[in-house]
Amino acid sequence: MRVLVTRRWPAQVEQVLQDRFDTVLNASDEPLTAAELARAMDEFDVLCPTVSDRIDAAAMNGGNSVRLIANYGVGFDHIDLATAKAKGIAVTNTPGVLTDATADIAMTLLLMAARRAGEGERELREGRWTGWRPTHLVGSGVEGKVLGLVGMGRIAMATARRARHGFGMRIAYYGRHPCDPAVAAELEAEFFPELHELLGASDFVSLHVPGGAETGNLIDAAAIAAMKPGSYLINTARGGVLDHEALADALDRGHLAGAGLDVYPHEPDVPEALLGLENVVLLPHLGSATAETRIAMGMKALANIEAFARGEPLPDRVA
Repeated sequence: MRVLVTRRWPAQVEQVLQDRFDTVLNASDEPLTAAELARAMDEFDVLCPTVSDRIDAAAMNGGNSVRLIANYGVGFDHIDLATAKAKGIAVTNTPGVLTDATADIAMTLLLMAARRAGEGERELREGRWTGWRPTHLVGSGVEGKVLGLVGMGRIAMATARRARHGFGMRIAYYGRHPCDPAVAAELEAEFFPELHELLGASDFVSLHVPGGAETGNLIDAAAIAAMKPGSYLINTARGGVLDHEALADALDRGHLAGAGLDVYPHEPDVPEALLGLENVVLLPHLGSATAETRIAMGMKALANIEAFARGEPLPDRVA
């Protein structure tokens, strides 16, 4: 069975793939072009893409050999699931194993934004720091503050546990329905059935919804206007859920005190309006970037490929 891996994966996982299948690796680690992805559909049995690959209808219609798209990552909004279903191509992802790493990054962004850590490091590195003084880079504490979670899936719950048990924050959340009563009781979490009400009640807002058309621009100018003045916005979900121009305007005007972002709509491009602002922390999509997590993601993808090769049910099938 021929397998194409579109970007470099951890060496341990690549080795296992090569040992078990006729695997082609991307030694240069450069993103494949649309034409290359389309050709791959006619040359391989399994395609292993990442979030940096757009697997749309044009790509999938390049051929009929690929029968499994084993995505390296939990999000799959870069894959056209309708076309995959129409062509009889199974699609899998790698859920669960990146929960803790991504929750850690959400808290990293929250704390960096609250304590103005990015501003401080830039000032120090550029030789502008003149020494300690009582009014220098005064930020916000987090204990007792309300963390509003937009979405309450695995990563949101892991973030809430860190915030509640580690930093004494109060937890609120918005979703389609209330979470497990036991989880709500553990976190003393308050459910908000209306998004703008949650935004107005929160000192910090953290986004945890999947990407795609249903959540596109969910946090738009009106939603940002509904946020509490002086609050903070954190996004480790998908870049497309947030209107970055509206965010930049709110940060520039001081309506929001700060923000922390790890994802962007058209990566690796970062919205120009954000780059000149001091009160936003910008990370290069580090959510799952621990050695342990990236290896576990690869092994999850491998387990799906092996199940496919044996004709067994796929552990993490999404389409």
